[in-house]
Amino acid sequence: MGEIRNFRSGNQNEPPPHGGMPRRLAAIIVGDIASYSRLMQADEEGTHVRVKRIERDLIEPSIVEHHGSLVKTTGDGFIAIFDSPVEAVRCSIVIQQNLVGRNASIPKESRIEYRIGVNLGDVIVEPDDVYGDGVNIATRIEGIAEPGQVYISGAIYEQIKHKVVCGYESLGDRKVKNITDPVRVYRVLPDADSVGTARGRRENTLIFLLGITLLVIAAGVLWYLLAQPQHRVGEQAAVPTASPTASPAASPIPQASPREAVTPTPQPSPSLASAPPSPTPSPVQPTAAPVREPEMIAIRGGSFAMGSNDDPTERPVHQGTVKPFSIGKYPVTVQEWNECAAAKACGFTAIGKDDAPVTNVSWTDAQQYAAFLVQTTKKPYRLASEAEWEYAARGGTSTKYWWGDKPQQGMAGCKDCGDAAAEQPAKVGSFKPNPFGLYDMGGGVDQWVEDCWHRTYQGAPNDGSAWTGGDCSSHVLRSGSWKNDSRYVRPSNRDGYDTNVRYPTHGFRVALSP
Repeated sequence: MGEIRNFRSGNQNEPPPHGGMPRRLAAIIVGDIASYSRLMQADEEGTHVRVKRIERDLIEPSIVEHHGSLVKTTGDGFIAIFDSPVEAVRCSIVIQQNLVGRNASIPKESRIEYRIGVNLGDVIVEPDDVYGDGVNIATRIEGIAEPGQVYISGAIYEQIKHKVVCGYESLGDRKVKNITDPVRVYRVLPDADSVGTARGRRENTLIFLLGITLLVIAAGVLWYLLAQPQHRVGEQAAVPTASPTASPAASPIPQASPREAVTPTPQPSPSLASAPPSPTPSPVQPTAAPVREPEMIAIRGGSFAMGSNDDPTERPVHQGTVKPFSIGKYPVTVQEWNECAAAKACGFTAIGKDDAPVTNVSWTDAQQYAAFLVQTTKKPYRLASEAEWEYAARGGTSTKYWWGDKPQQGMAGCKDCGDAAAEQPAKVGSFKPNPFGLYDMGGGVDQWVEDCWHRTYQGAPNDGSAWTGGDCSSHVLRSGSWKNDSRYVRPSNRDGYDTNVRYPTHGFRVALSP
């Protein structure tokens, strides 16, 4: 990405301007298309059109949604600037994950894949440009990134390591061109559980190869041991056979070829005389296994003070009224989700134990599951509104947590709630229910609700309905997850995330209208 790499800095011959140019600390994203020259050589016009479409439909909207500013595009890349390191990294992950989907049906040699580098540093901002070592470091990090990957500097890592639920693979200190000190670099792994896999990939490969070798040796030994009795029978053919009264255990191995030994003539059984000749079982009828409906709790409804003054996104505190409805006693489980997947109504098969909450689902995925329930049960399943969720989570209380104003050990599944750090959330119902009999309404998994994301409650409805107006490219998440600290398990805590993007800590529960 030649144009980006020619940004002005203190290392260039041209001195930076003085006086009116503002300096600021910012998170900088630098993106660059891998193998751009090869793609242009193969199809110049087609590649240009595709790149511009990606910039218009994905990159620019993602930057805006994460509260950043696009500084410039450069033909084969882009630069963006953010006030928040968290939003910069989230934006980078969203871009890369969306590109995976776009590239799925495209031959590998024709795919447009970006390398992305993110750095936090002091920069000088002009109306249509940005420069300084902060940009240069982001550019150098991008230059060593692999296609489809996000690499970040140590400065970014220190700001986001407890705020963005990802895996991070340390690549150590790297000496980069025109930068005096080495730069510590990390690779971002959007699936938090893949960090161990990334670190152990080489070791796991060796273990796998060793295991295959041992299996081959074991198979050879087993074949030798099984083959030996056959040879001995042939060699001792003149020896008299054992007495007919000898026990079966003492009888010699029957003198039959291995093929005859494993394919005996089947004997008819009177009890099976009417069985069909084909061993293939008859297909199970769709009605044989009715859909597993989530266990629901009826909520009478009422009025409550929604929000809090603990965070700007939870203000202003306002009075809300919720009508009677029902909500899932637990988050939707892996087993429940996979019934939808088996019916081809949900987009993927979840992994994990049957009684664990399903994770890594987008808001769109959650809507697919609700639609599946509607179709199979003829009942009006849906996602809860944000007001309904908070009313249910409070359980009729007005304290910071449903059990009181201070965190308590063992009351929720979160990072500092008393249980040991875990790679996966606990099974549903592992902690005490709230006064309404609902489990995991705080911690466990982040839970999608119906509402579009708004940064505050200014203008929110007060009738308990979902707030669906405005930009719905992001939707609301409640509850916090097992990867977050106890601040996130408060009933009033709220966050937003991209509608169509899956994330390792995101799950949901369903609601039901009367």
